[in-house]
Amino acid sequence: MNSHHWVNEAIGKIEADFQRSADTHLVRLDLPGLNGIDLYLKDESTHPTGSLKHRLARSLFLYAICNGWVNQNTTIIESSSGSTAVSEAYFARLLGLPFIAVMPRSTSIHKIRQIEFYGGQCHLVSCSSEIYAESQRLAKELNGHYMDQFTYAERATDWRGNNNIADSIFRQMRAEPHPVPSWIVMSPGTGGTSATLGRYIRYQRLDTQLCVVDPEHSVFMDYYLSGDISLTIDRSSRIEGIGRPRVEPSFIPGVIDDMRRVPDAAAIATIHWLETILGRKAGPSTGTNLYGALQIASEMRACSEEGSVVTLLCDSGERYLDTCYNPDWIAAQVGDIQPWLTKISQLVSGVGL
Repeated sequence: MNSHHWVNEAIGKIEADFQRSADTHLVRLDLPGLNGIDLYLKDESTHPTGSLKHRLARSLFLYAICNGWVNQNTTIIESSSGSTAVSEAYFARLLGLPFIAVMPRSTSIHKIRQIEFYGGQCHLVSCSSEIYAESQRLAKELNGHYMDQFTYAERATDWRGNNNIADSIFRQMRAEPHPVPSWIVMSPGTGGTSATLGRYIRYQRLDTQLCVVDPEHSVFMDYYLSGDISLTIDRSSRIEGIGRPRVEPSFIPGVIDDMRRVPDAAAIATIHWLETILGRKAGPSTGTNLYGALQIASEMRACSEEGSVVTLLCDSGERYLDTCYNPDWIAAQVGDIQPWLTKISQLVSGVGL
């Protein structure tokens, strides 16, 4: 098979997969204590691979193929904390390509099993800061291609065009009481999604503001405040999928209107509270997003403002049964979440946060 024929077939398979996948749901939360402020979750857990990263993996494969970096004999290597690797393993299997995920040993067992389910291999390292060099080494050794989501996430997605997550949110909001959100809240993993949202808001000349929420043990917020791109830390984020030990190339601070830190215990408490509202579990990055959205909604209410706030449900909590839904892990890693549950209950009952 010649290279052009393979490229045509590969892109056709990816586009056909996209056409088979319906758009994700926009879920409105019923919170009487926030009267006049509507809060929504864009539920990305309904993608075929169960997370927001399905969009990114699709874009990265198309970008790499169209740039001539991937052909029918290419081994795909990616550095990931789990969800991107799950989605990339899915697309690699779709195209018949070998896939290796380079991940920290702390990655949840459920994610590792999902990667293996799609035919991928998991190459584990001790610390998240080691994933970059090890991915580059493997790509060179195997004559493969390192996808490098942390560099290419913001480049691979067409933030002006149709079918990106920003366009989807604003289309789905058209029939709502406050169709143009006052705020969209997002946490950074690569920074690619917040870049897409912020650029789209500006390009469409919308009044929506973008708030980015960072977990503990991440340098993104410190970089946002200081402008020091050389910042690093020697700890890994406890919130899988978001927070980084270095400033990633895809993180674009200029599109962000506000940034704040969400304590990890608050994020974990939020997903346990959310389960009582939705009747199902969400992952910890969703807890970070939603806690930030609740803070903003509370501040809006205190100022007698009305409007809508949109954030993302990034993936299902079923991937985190051994961590974020395990009382022993919670006690050892983040401590007592009851004070945060109390604060959330006060907010949604109208007392305030």
